[in-house]
Amino acid sequence: MSSSLIKQTQIASWILAGLALVAVLHLHLLPSLLAGLLVYQLVHLLAPRLQRHFASERTQLVALFLLASLVVGAITAAVIATIAFFKGDSGNMALLFGKMAQILEDARTSMPSWVIDLLPENETGLRETSIEWLRDHATELRTLGKEAGITLAHILIGLIIGAMISLQQACDAAPHGPLAKALIERASNFADAFRRIVFAQVRISALNTLLTATYLAIVLPMLDIHLPLTKTLIAVTFIAGLLPVIGNLISNTVIVVVSLAHSPHTALLSLAFLVIVHKLEYFLNARIVGGQINAKAWELLIAMLLMEALFGLPGVVAAPIAYAWIKRELDNAGLL
Repeated sequence: MSSSLIKQTQIASWILAGLALVAVLHLHLLPSLLAGLLVYQLVHLLAPRLQRHFASERTQLVALFLLASLVVGAITAAVIATIAFFKGDSGNMALLFGKMAQILEDARTSMPSWVIDLLPENETGLRETSIEWLRDHATELRTLGKEAGITLAHILIGLIIGAMISLQQACDAAPHGPLAKALIERASNFADAFRRIVFAQVRISALNTLLTATYLAIVLPMLDIHLPLTKTLIAVTFIAGLLPVIGNLISNTVIVVVSLAHSPHTALLSLAFLVIVHKLEYFLNARIVGGQINAKAWELLIAMLLMEALFGLPGVVAAPIAYAWIKRELDNAGLL
């Protein structure tokens, strides 16, 4: 195959892969894509350790099928458990939101006037301020609300597709044409970017959550300080922490506001602790995530801002993965 044809094939595969990603974000199929990638990566991570215990190819395929089924079942159970937690009394987000509004209202008497001027006047004002930026994203809100069932169905379908692709790769030996090979390479690079970003961010978020849980559930009670909704705060810390850079800011804000329920001094103590944790997370981000894709925190922030402007909330989630993928493609092409 001539070099010009190879170049045309590569360009065509880049265009098709880019259009596919845009279509996924535009059609709100990102949960399905991420679910499929998660199953695919977990199966490929665990399969070699399992298959080495079986000699024949048939038993290895059976073991791979059982592993994929187990991964799909475990992720499905985790999603259902998370939804049940946040809908229950111990993790109710509406309760947390109302509690934050009440805390801010009660704290007005002990705050400086310049701080009071920055706060909403009542719970309704807090609600309006907090969700003002979401009002421009009606589709995302419908997806999270009225269409939550459809989103769950998309996630389940994505899990199944990811398992099917894992099994297909294990037994597919058919030759592929030039464009198909190039598209497979694009998809493989995207899956690798997902693995490097998500798995690294999960480790960072888990460490952040462990430190925060130690502070909220052990350190503060030892000081005879008992904050409300501790379990919800810990869960929010982990889930928000899955977003690089901004996730920590979200959970920190929630914890500091809830700390005001006890006293301003507790809020300052929480702020000091969280600043230390944030510095640690910033170092880990630079070391782990930045090292994985050779990117600085400000690069990820710019990517997230641009993707949010283009695609809303799904763009914020997809930005680190898309940025890592683009950098990988440019690096492989010798352009970086």
